[in-house]
Amino acid sequence: MAYIGNFPAEKYTTFSKQTFTPDGSTTSFTLDFSVANENDLELFVNNVRQEPGSGKAYTASGTTLTMSEAPGSSDTMYAVFQGKAVQTVTPASNSVTSAMIVDNAITSSKIASGAIANQSAYRNLIINGDMSIAQRGTSFALTASGATYTLDRMRHITTNLGAFTASQSTDVPTGQGFANSYKIDCTTADASPYATDSMLIQIRLEGQNIQHLKKGTSSAESLTLSFWVKSNKTGTYIAELFDRDNTRTISKAYTIDSANTWEKKTITYEGDTTGTLDNDNNASLDVHFWFGAGSDYTSGTLSTVWTTNVSANRLVGISNLADDTANELYITGIQLEVGTSASDFEFLPYDVNFSRCARYFYYLGVGNAQCVWLTGYASGSDWMVANYNFPTIMRTNSSLTQVGTWSYGNNSGSIGFSRQSPTATTFGFLSSGAGQQYAYNPSDGGVQFDAEL
Repeated sequence: MAYIGNFPAEKYTTFSKQTFTPDGSTTSFTLDFSVANENDLELFVNNVRQEPGSGKAYTASGTTLTMSEAPGSSDTMYAVFQGKAVQTVTPASNSVTSAMIVDNAITSSKIASGAIANQSAYRNLIINGDMSIAQRGTSFALTASGATYTLDRMRHITTNLGAFTASQSTDVPTGQGFANSYKIDCTTADASPYATDSMLIQIRLEGQNIQHLKKGTSSAESLTLSFWVKSNKTGTYIAELFDRDNTRTISKAYTIDSANTWEKKTITYEGDTTGTLDNDNNASLDVHFWFGAGSDYTSGTLSTVWTTNVSANRLVGISNLADDTANELYITGIQLEVGTSASDFEFLPYDVNFSRCARYFYYLGVGNAQCVWLTGYASGSDWMVANYNFPTIMRTNSSLTQVGTWSYGNNSGSIGFSRQSPTATTFGFLSSGAGQQYAYNPSDGGVQFDAEL
C-alpha cells in the first residue's frame, strides 16, 4: 500500500478527548497534548463544532487553545485531538528485544564506526590473558629477588618478599570458557616486609601497539581492565598502569571478598592527557598486579588518577599475600581494552595466540613438541651452517640460548648463530665431522629465542 510522509503505525491509536470548564471570562485554555495548529483538533461548544482559524472561533498552538470569545459558564465545551488518530511511534526505552529484530536486518553498513563499543578484533591489549601458552614450562620456582618470565608474556617480579612458586593451573572459573589460570603459591612466608619489599606480576606493552590510546592528547581514551581472581587470602590488592615513557602511574584497588571463590573484577582508568607514548617496539605501558609491598610503596595516598610517579602513593592499603605459606592465588581472563566498560573475554584460536606470544619468545625444540630438520651446507671441515625462518616476526633481534644437547649426524657439539633478523636466523653448528651433515635435536634439546620487552 502506498503512503505519503512517515510510514504509519501498525494500527490507529485511540482518539483523545479533553473536556473544559468555561467560567464566562476565560479565553485561553491549556491543552493536554501539544498541537501544530488549530487544525489538529476539533472543538465543540454545546455540541456544536466550532470553526478553526484566525478571525474564527479559535486558534491553537503548542498546548495553548485561544477562543475569540469566552464561552459562558453554563456552556459545555470539549476538544477531540485529530493528530492522535494516526502517528508513528517511538519505542519506549528498553522495549525492543532481540526477538523483535528480523535475522540479518542490521547490516554493517547501517552501523556507524565505533557505534558498538569494544567490538573490534584484537581489542584485548593483553597477550595470553587466558594463560594458555606456556613455552618455557608450567612450573617455576621463583627467586627471592629478581624478575622471571613464567607463562608467556607474564613477568613475575619479587623483591625480598617471601618466596613463591608460579605455575600454569587448570583451576578456572566455571562456565567461562577458560582452560588455564596462573597460580601463585607462597613457599616461604614474610609477614613483616621491609620498606623496599614487593611482589607483582608485570605485563609489558609495546608502544607501537597502543598508539590508538591517544595518550597525552585531549582525546585520550579510557581503559577498562577485567580479570578473574581467586585466593584463600581475602583483602585488598592493587592493579596499576605504569607509563614507562613518561614515568606516570595510576593505581586502583580491588577486593577479594570471598575466600577460595572465583570473582570477576572490573576496573576503569580514565584517559591520561599528559605524556605521549613512544611509537616504537619498546615497552611503553606496563600492567602491574601487585600482591604485597613494604612501606616505601604504602605510606602515602593512593594515586587513583594519572600522576607523576611517587612510590609512596602506588600501593596504599595493599594486603600481603606472602604472610603465610598457606596462601595461594589464581588469576586468568586478563583483558585490557579501550572504553569504560568490560566486554566478554576475547578468546583467540591457539595458533593466533601462540604466534602473538612467539613475537617475544620462541622455543624451538622437542621440549616444545617440535622436531625441526634444518637444511644447510658444510663450511670448512667442522662447521655446518643452516638458515631457519621464525614462525612470526619477532620484536627485535633475539638472544639465543641452547637447551639440552643437540646432535649433528652422529656427532655432538656446540651451537651458535652468525647472522640474525627478526624474521630469521643463521645457525652455525660445530662438530667433528666433515662434509654434508644434518642436524636434529633429541628429547632434551632445544633453542630459545628471547626478544622480550
